[in-house]
Amino acid sequence: MSNSSPTEARTDLQTNTSTVTSSASAGSSIQRILDKAIAGQRISNAECLQLLQTHDLTALGAAADAVSRRMHPEEYRTYNIDRNINYTNICTAVCDFCAFYRSPKSPEGYVLPRDVLLKKIEETVALGGNQILMQGGLHPTFKLDWYEELLSDIKRHFPEVNIHGFSPPEIFHFTKINKLTLHEVLSRLQQAGLGSLPGGGAEILVDRVRKEITRGKVLSDDWLDVMRVWHSLGGISSATMMFGHVETLSERVEHLDRLRQLQDETGGFTAFICWTFQPEHTDLAKLPKLGAYSYLHTQAVARLYLDNIPNIQSSWVTQGLKIGQLAMQYGANDMGSLMIEENVVAEAGTVHFLTLDQIRAAISELGYIPRQRDVWYQLVSPELEQKAIQANRQAKG
Repeated sequence: MSNSSPTEARTDLQTNTSTVTSSASAGSSIQRILDKAIAGQRISNAECLQLLQTHDLTALGAAADAVSRRMHPEEYRTYNIDRNINYTNICTAVCDFCAFYRSPKSPEGYVLPRDVLLKKIEETVALGGNQILMQGGLHPTFKLDWYEELLSDIKRHFPEVNIHGFSPPEIFHFTKINKLTLHEVLSRLQQAGLGSLPGGGAEILVDRVRKEITRGKVLSDDWLDVMRVWHSLGGISSATMMFGHVETLSERVEHLDRLRQLQDETGGFTAFICWTFQPEHTDLAKLPKLGAYSYLHTQAVARLYLDNIPNIQSSWVTQGLKIGQLAMQYGANDMGSLMIEENVVAEAGTVHFLTLDQIRAAISELGYIPRQRDVWYQLVSPELEQKAIQANRQAKG
């Protein structure tokens, strides 16, 4: 028998009722935001923050999947075959989150010999690849003509291969080393063979965050300006977010907002990719590592918020096969790349490698037809796709 007085009992009941009502109200508020996004209406920054704060992952996933299906009603889901070639690890910037870079004086620094780099592309083409993702550190001495010659060499040997290369931090660095404008640097690289820009080096596009975790690297406005000028030249690019380090949820919203604003202006982003920070072997190793829940949560919110970026890529490279597959039900419509080679995330100790058959099976198991694409999200011919499947199986055997 309770020892509470009638007054205390009424107070407890009122408190519990208030809590339930508040919880129901919060749930109703979240559902209104989700319904709004599903209907194709733009959600605000405040609403985006509410979604990041909710714990209802199931509702978020269902809404993100609904939006993805509305934007991509086709019966297939896509993937790409490319290779991440890091032409150098020498870098003048100091990033606390990076285990890959080496200082200019480090004995572990390298610049890939041209014949080795071309051999890597040859191997990629043999496996059905139609693109290379080429990025490096901020090299202190290479002038723009070195990069122009690199691009020209690649295109001369492999005219059919798209060069998805040089992240905004690299491009901005080129302008400083060469004392040239962004327009001139990007125009010259485009003429030499640069096909598209990767969204690397974005991390979180908030200067407070960037100044805390890196030194000597491009800040937010200049990262966005690189993309703005590239888009003005008719170029396309991807957009990224590495989260789960020193940023707040509000700063994640600010990052997404800046991408959405630029996309409204230029329309040049083809896809968005996010992944959780991998702290091992970095100067931020003391930070807790976010898990699958946070990854799926944030990606789902990104799909709901980024109403003007057509594609969301799964980040199975950092999350593994099963979570990468599950991401396709949390807003992603693309399984990303086969990623024949990956070095940057691998240096941090967390990287997963999948076979082409595994990527295709992951898509099939969800009820979709797996189809290979290019960087413009155009499907390759069934003949080329089948040739790539056979080549990968033979290479594996």
